[in-house]
Amino acid sequence: MTIIQRRRLRRARIADEDSPGFRQGVLNAPQLLAWIDAATQGWLILSPDLSIAYINARAERLLHISRNLLVRGMPMDQVLSIPQLEEAIVSTRYQQRPQRSEWEQLGDPLEALVLPGSDEWLLVLIQSRQSLEAQQQQQERWVSDVAHELKTPLTALMLVSDRLEMAVEGSDTVLVQRLQRELRRLQLMVEDLLELSRLENSLPQESSSYTAITLEDLVDSAWTSIRPLAEEREVTMDLNRSETGPMMGDQRRLHRAVLNLLDNALRYSPNGSSVDVSIVPSGGWWLLSIRDHGPGLSDSDLGGMFQRFYRGDPSRARSARSGSGLGLAIVQQIAVNHGGRIEARNHPNGGTCMELVLPKSLSA
Repeated sequence: MTIIQRRRLRRARIADEDSPGFRQGVLNAPQLLAWIDAATQGWLILSPDLSIAYINARAERLLHISRNLLVRGMPMDQVLSIPQLEEAIVSTRYQQRPQRSEWEQLGDPLEALVLPGSDEWLLVLIQSRQSLEAQQQQQERWVSDVAHELKTPLTALMLVSDRLEMAVEGSDTVLVQRLQRELRRLQLMVEDLLELSRLENSLPQESSSYTAITLEDLVDSAWTSIRPLAEEREVTMDLNRSETGPMMGDQRRLHRAVLNLLDNALRYSPNGSSVDVSIVPSGGWWLLSIRDHGPGLSDSDLGGMFQRFYRGDPSRARSARSGSGLGLAIVQQIAVNHGGRIEARNHPNGGTCMELVLPKSLSA
């Protein structure tokens, strides 16, 4: 070893000794087990006698083991009967090399990687073989099925509440009216869930339902729908009509998107203010901008407002009306299906600005 190499080795040792990890010692076992328990991958640790020394919550869910069943310390073959996994475990112990195994657990495709350890300990990593796309589709189908199942009982409950309203008197009337408001909110949520499910299962830019429309007409039509609510609070709409924005699109769904954006702007607008709307060309796109004069968006709102069921700070709202928490998620999906996008930002002069961007390639 040369003098230069010896100096480099000495400097490396000094750096290691000065590191926080060296000074504080080895990471303790409880911390490692806490991280393993919170992992998104299934962990199964087998002792030399093939009993379950440790199993995390993810592995229990993948293997359909009840959380009420205390399996730690039990022989694995008394808890699970998976010939493919047992074969991989035997091969790992014999060859001292990692072995992979695949099987189906109650219809769920799973895979495991068995890793050898010292003194015949084994680590089994378990995960689903189902793709993320397939899992998302399964979740969307589940949401759609649940929404369909909720429609009938909600309709029946609304009918019962209508009969109750005619039958009760005095202070009970307030309770029935509150019940009706909550039922209407649930109905709106179910309808929005079904619409979002249909949008997510539609092909982007599916032109079979496209007609010639203008963004100006969509804005006028949507504002007409909410004008009575706006007039109650003396909120007006100021539309810049220098551009009409002709294009081809799904009229019904784009109307829904514009309506949701205007309704959102109205909800956060101070009494006596205006909602400013403009339609301008921007390169190969139409840019529909809707601005309110409210308190603006927080950082958390900007990061999560297009997620399902996201609700911003209620103190920002200037209206007592509450939505389903799905309106902006629906707008985003409608924009994506038309080959566009939706963006939100705080306006430099105050308030929130929503920008719906749609491609000019669909122009009439």
